[in-house]
Amino acid sequence: MSDFISAKEIKEQVSIVDLLSRLGYEPVPRHGREKVYISMIREDDTSPSFTVNDDLGVWFDHGLRKGGNIIDFGLTYWKGLDFNGVLDKIRQVSMMSTSEKRPLRPRKSVKLPHYIVEKVRDIGTHPAITDYLKSRAVFEPAKKYLSEVYYFLEDEKGERKNYFAAGWQNENNGWEVRNKYFKGCHGSKAITFISGNLKKTSVFEGFINFLSWKVEHPDRDDSIIVLNSVALLRAGIEKGKAFSAIDIFFDRDKTGLGATKEFIKALPYASDRSAAYDGFNDYNNKVKADAERLAAAAHRGKDFFSSVKVPFRR
Repeated sequence: MSDFISAKEIKEQVSIVDLLSRLGYEPVPRHGREKVYISMIREDDTSPSFTVNDDLGVWFDHGLRKGGNIIDFGLTYWKGLDFNGVLDKIRQVSMMSTSEKRPLRPRKSVKLPHYIVEKVRDIGTHPAITDYLKSRAVFEPAKKYLSEVYYFLEDEKGERKNYFAAGWQNENNGWEVRNKYFKGCHGSKAITFISGNLKKTSVFEGFINFLSWKVEHPDRDDSIIVLNSVALLRAGIEKGKAFSAIDIFFDRDKTGLGATKEFIKALPYASDRSAAYDGFNDYNNKVKADAERLAAAAHRGKDFFSSVKVPFRR
């Protein structure tokens, strides 16, 4: 194998367990297909909550409710690096020196669970989905942009389990799905583009933050680019080239700030607008906090007037 391995080869051939071992992390002793670790991407983890299925090449952090492939891990772990920087880091860590380097073994074939979308309905039909979107303070704009997706999973034995979630479609007709307990993508991963103003676009990491922006700007007609994953930053930049004005609303953590910096480096006329939620990690955190304050104020007002006794005379 040559000294250079592509992103596709990294995802298909580099072992997450081996990468973690080279970084100094070992799983706790347990039986079963999945390896379990004290989370290395959260400082507050005191019990093992980071799992890896190396056969499938995926990981999941139960504290963050976030997971993905080995590149997604790199973007989360090395927060200051952009996509290409993460690829270089994985190559560096996973490979021995030139004289010691060993061929990477292809991952053994494992049949993946098969998700089938059974039906799609308008938002507002299922109370659990409605409650989830209300808990994120985005229910009203969600009624226009999201759908309720009902799907089932068939495992290797053909056994079927039914699920439902709020769904957001991407350019490859895949579904980004969210509910209280799950975050994932069914189908091929891609950005989402909503056509609007031909000169101005607003760019977001995920659709929940786009909907949060829409709560505060219901009448804005910007074209919308949602990455659906920071790993798709280059695709977002390519789409952004068609616009003369670009507002960026990425997270205010190291990954989001790094992505913003890379976006502006590629398109210098783009503007970082994350000051709109200064003091919060992302737009949704701000909108939720605003909604909670309004609800608390309304409750206090109700309690106050219910205790006032008004004299009445005929």
